[in-house]
Amino acid sequence: MSLDSAACDAFALPTSRDAGHACAAMNINRTCNGTYKKNLQKDRSMRLKLTCIALLPGLTLAEQTPYEIDELVITGSRYEASGWQLPFSVNRIDAEQATLGKPGVNLSEALGSVPGLVVQNRQNYAQDLQISSRGFGARSAFGIRGIKLLADGVPLSNPDGQGQAATFDLDTLERIEVLRGPFASVYGSNSGGVIQLFSRDGEGPPKVSLDTSQAAYGTSRTRVAAEGGNDKAGFIINRSHFETDGYRDHSGAILDKTFAKLTLYPDDLSKLSLSFSELDQNGTQDPQGLTWQQVQSDRRSAAPSALLFNTRKTVDHRQFALNYERSFAAGTWQSTLYSGTRRVIQYQSIPRLAQLPPRDPDQKHSGGVIDFERSFHGIGNRWIQSFDLGSSLLTVTTGLDYDYSRDDRQGYENFVGDTLGVKGDLRRDERNEVTSLSPYVQAAWQLGKLDLQAGLRHSQVEFDVDDRFLSNGDDSGSVTYRELTPTLGASYALLPDLNAYASWGKGVETPTLNELSYSGPGNSFGFDLRPATSEQIEIGLKARLADATSLQLALFQIDTDDELVVASALGGRNSFQNAAQTRRRGVELALQSQLSETLRANLAYTQIDATYSKDFTSNGRLIESGNHLPGIPARSLYGELAWQPLGWFSTAVEGLYRSKLYVEDSNTAKAAPSYALFNWQARFEQKAGALTFNQVLRIDNLLDRKYIGSVIVGDGNGRYYEPGPERAWYVGAGVQYQFD
Repeated sequence: MSLDSAACDAFALPTSRDAGHACAAMNINRTCNGTYKKNLQKDRSMRLKLTCIALLPGLTLAEQTPYEIDELVITGSRYEASGWQLPFSVNRIDAEQATLGKPGVNLSEALGSVPGLVVQNRQNYAQDLQISSRGFGARSAFGIRGIKLLADGVPLSNPDGQGQAATFDLDTLERIEVLRGPFASVYGSNSGGVIQLFSRDGEGPPKVSLDTSQAAYGTSRTRVAAEGGNDKAGFIINRSHFETDGYRDHSGAILDKTFAKLTLYPDDLSKLSLSFSELDQNGTQDPQGLTWQQVQSDRRSAAPSALLFNTRKTVDHRQFALNYERSFAAGTWQSTLYSGTRRVIQYQSIPRLAQLPPRDPDQKHSGGVIDFERSFHGIGNRWIQSFDLGSSLLTVTTGLDYDYSRDDRQGYENFVGDTLGVKGDLRRDERNEVTSLSPYVQAAWQLGKLDLQAGLRHSQVEFDVDDRFLSNGDDSGSVTYRELTPTLGASYALLPDLNAYASWGKGVETPTLNELSYSGPGNSFGFDLRPATSEQIEIGLKARLADATSLQLALFQIDTDDELVVASALGGRNSFQNAAQTRRRGVELALQSQLSETLRANLAYTQIDATYSKDFTSNGRLIESGNHLPGIPARSLYGELAWQPLGWFSTAVEGLYRSKLYVEDSNTAKAAPSYALFNWQARFEQKAGALTFNQVLRIDNLLDRKYIGSVIVGDGNGRYYEPGPERAWYVGAGVQYQFD
């Protein structure tokens, strides 16, 4: 079998390199010529499907039948390839599945159908979501840690691995790709998993839209947008305003987001995208966690200390990014450049007594108010080149990622005299710089039914601290972590509809700046902390059970040395140590099926046994080998059934089960109980000329269950639990006008 130029042009296939990736997945040789077309570039950012034509001998083009393969992904391989033949676990969620009939506020709405991921909505916009991937990131006290989060190729994680998901705008989403397992390490340090978000390009006749919604607990959202484009350029502009009183006391928030993107096609061989994003989050209240007794007494309450100190957080984030891609005869050049600023002021509830000048001069405290201004920038460059070896195709990717952030950071007492929750005396004044530099090379060799992948990355992360508050000693210093992380994988087509694969890799997880800050003697900077290193093995099957049903099954084992754990929790601060070896074993199952023309089903199941494999001491307590890692449920199950009997009406039911969560290392504190939730939504749409109207009705927690939505692992005050909301309603409506 082969592909001729006429077939490639007729079906808008990309260059021979990309067509080879797609066709090799079906074991079809190809001989495509042709150019890199603008309409294909736009198609890449829309549906990302390729069609290969099986040219049987003696058949004319009119008699040939198109064979549609899986949608393409780039995460893991870095070039467009069918996830069918890649030797690792990668899932793609398109915008319709991620956002249709949903509030569009945060990523927790979009990632439920991905096995291996645990997304916990804290109902606390001051601390963002908690996301873990096969256990990586489960210990994060705030934001996202240990998972590489990318938006249009730009890291939403700092070079130290600590990141936030709130800056991405789901209104402009085109797709999400999620990578788990050994090949996540090809994205550098602190990449226990990869979540990559892509915004859509503006295309088609210009259109403007307006959406508004109301929901329980004083929640409302308004969005205005405009977009459009042609074969020369495309644009998209989106502005949203969100506010809520919050399910719990003292959990109100106001978020304003802006996103703008301009896409240019200078010629048939190149594409340039310029984007700007902004987040204004002023005075977001932090209800903090509760003890189990407080949960039983009043699950909607805030921690008393949160009210006493008026705990709150303000974030101002601005970011610019440029993405450029050009195709040459020999290969493809891709470049990403970004720069931005972030300002954070956070009032914590650290007790006044803990901040007073210590009797022991070796003990230090940085106060209860965090105030920093961050500037950051980075660049990523890669060259992708394919070599046609006759009966096989070799694709080599070489690249270099550079990321830098600089914090002008102060800490203040959170009291003045007897007045609490205000900015007091200065207790910390530092300039913190984190630099990451990582060259890498990846190779993919497609030999008929066999697909081989390999990668090698050298990660270098440097921390530099310039202490300017010298009355309690000088904490200035620097530390550099270097690690080489290899990956290997192979996939083989046992049958036309059954692939088996295996992969292996090593990863590295450096301490974050916050973990280093208080982990030295007397709460000084912990320059002696080592990075955690892991070895991962994964085997799996990918199958097509029918024309419209796909299944992925993965078994994995992760062994980690020097896992970072809490050494002590004093004065409102946790210090960390390298004290543990851990093992995580598990199985993941993902099933997607188009049951009929109107009925679609998704199922995701995860089972994981995550335990310490070596004794260690934390807070003066022996943690024995065999104890379970906190924050990681042993079993998770997600199911969705969507029905669209008419073009203007659709409805869906979601179900989620999660087993109990241990909350600290000794496993003796009350575990957050298991729970099962059901959600329902319905969407309506009407068209009248150039106008399109839509309405959404949604009910979350349909059976009104009481549950713990997330936990704060190892909280020193025993406030581990963050209750989830009871039954909650949501209604939304929107209108769109499309110009001729």
